[in-house]
Amino acid sequence: MIAAESRSLRLKIPSKVLASLEESKLAPTVDPGKLLCMLNFLDSHDRRTHANPRQLPQSRRKRQNRRIPAHQGHRASSQGAREACQRQGRYAFPPEPNGILHLGHAKAIGINFGFAKAQGGSCNLRFDDTNPEKEEEKFFLAIEDMVKWLGYNPARITYSSDNFDQLYAWAVELIKKDLAYVCHQTVEEMRGFNVKESPFRNRPIAESLQLFEDMKNGKFDEGAATLRLKTVLEEGKMDPVAYRIKYVAHHRTGNKWCIYPTYDYTHCLCDSIEDITHSMCTKEFQSRRSSYYWLCNALNIYCPVQWEYGRLNIEYTVVSKRKIQKLITTRVVRDWDDPRLFTLPALRRRGVPAEAINSFVAGLGLTGSQAVINPTALDAVVRDYLNVNAPRTMAVLEPLKVQIQNFASLNLPSKFAVRDFPAMPSVPAISTAEHEVAVSDVVFIEASDYRKDNTDKKFRRLTKEQPVALKYLGLVLSVVEEVLDKVGNVCELVVTAEKATGQNRPKAFIHWVSNPMKCEVRMYDRLFKHKNPEDAEVVPGGFLEDCDTDSLTVLRNVYVDKYLASSKVYDKFQFERTGFFSVDQDSTNGNLVFNRTVMLKEDAGK
Repeated sequence: MIAAESRSLRLKIPSKVLASLEESKLAPTVDPGKLLCMLNFLDSHDRRTHANPRQLPQSRRKRQNRRIPAHQGHRASSQGAREACQRQGRYAFPPEPNGILHLGHAKAIGINFGFAKAQGGSCNLRFDDTNPEKEEEKFFLAIEDMVKWLGYNPARITYSSDNFDQLYAWAVELIKKDLAYVCHQTVEEMRGFNVKESPFRNRPIAESLQLFEDMKNGKFDEGAATLRLKTVLEEGKMDPVAYRIKYVAHHRTGNKWCIYPTYDYTHCLCDSIEDITHSMCTKEFQSRRSSYYWLCNALNIYCPVQWEYGRLNIEYTVVSKRKIQKLITTRVVRDWDDPRLFTLPALRRRGVPAEAINSFVAGLGLTGSQAVINPTALDAVVRDYLNVNAPRTMAVLEPLKVQIQNFASLNLPSKFAVRDFPAMPSVPAISTAEHEVAVSDVVFIEASDYRKDNTDKKFRRLTKEQPVALKYLGLVLSVVEEVLDKVGNVCELVVTAEKATGQNRPKAFIHWVSNPMKCEVRMYDRLFKHKNPEDAEVVPGGFLEDCDTDSLTVLRNVYVDKYLASSKVYDKFQFERTGFFSVDQDSTNGNLVFNRTVMLKEDAGK
């Protein structure tokens, strides 16, 4: 059973782990989520799981070893792993409210909330609002909206700024313990690794206390002073900054503070305050693990566990907040939710279902390796989901009018019912709902479904010599006359129709509409031409030069069945023979707007 469940998680389970699980008799009832948790717990012990004691003063090494949680202080065993995973884990998803969440964040959300659910625990949504310079209310609202759209309900919504008073008090305590100091070096002087020790590192404690209070009271210019921690990160960076000066009003605390804590200082302490058990982050934060544990132990407070996993990257796009903002300001895209982007609001607007996103990120598994994914992989998951969840309908993107000469003699009803979904043996529970389709003596077909000549033997649809049938209606059309416009293009066909039989069955059945409603359709394609638009060797002119000016095509004379008039924003449909489409927020009562979500089949050229 373990092997079967592990395959669904796309994990390779070491034989020694399987053996330990079998010994523990856990195998018959092991939960996939808990198994995944256990494997990551064991893996975390194959790496360094806590700060190097040599980075602390001699007198503090014992304290560090004592304050790290018990299951961190010894070699992992199957029993220790079970105990860690059977606890009710407490997690937090802590985004910075200075931009919009993207597909990579969906993975982080799934991991944190997924682990919490697997363990019967909880997960908070914490806004890391420590940089008021870049934070906007719209980002707070959008982040919360996206978490809930993905189907997750935070146990609590918290803010790092809730703890500003406590964080300041702890900073004072660190200074008193000679573990932090006020520094006047510039950013350039502090930048890099293995830099020289700050000349202010050994200044008297009383002096740093007074200077830190002066920083708080606004007696320094921005950049003139920082508070630094006396520790070295795993990557060799010395004395990370804990506080810096910013004369910017905060959205929650107003002008109370002019000093704000950094991520390195804030994250672990807020985790401790919220009693988080596991702090999950991507691999680039692995070097911060040492300061994470160092800070908690230096203050002698509860220390959560930090685990790292590989981040998710997507080809043919950019996710940098700064670069997306550049795309917006240069009017390459309209906003953060432009469907060509891979932000979560953009994916939702394009019509990508939350369920498909969750399925996609879950299918990637959880490893320490960075994943670089082609967008076609997401498209495939979206297509599979919509195929059994998006009702079928007929829509004509480039209409060609067809007049049926003998319609009256056919004695057809003005409306008839069509199933929203065809019968699918593989999906026995598929909906049996129906919608009504109008029919009259005038129908519209795709202009591409008619050709003036029959020289291409592979073309199976309508020509002067070759009939075609209308899907669902069962009428076989034969061309009687072409009506040409002023420049000689076919603008209308006059045909005769007969009911399809075994003797006159044509080569193809095509979609059509009658008594239709006009709407707008936006056909989206990749925004960038190259897999990595940020690669200076491939795109020497910069990512803006790599934008495809043909990535959006707008069709304003599309015909759809009138029953779609009651559709709501984000409703999804399969336009038969064309693709999957979703109702856009720009729709009005008089004009529906549809976005193409994904084609029915992947473009062979991608």
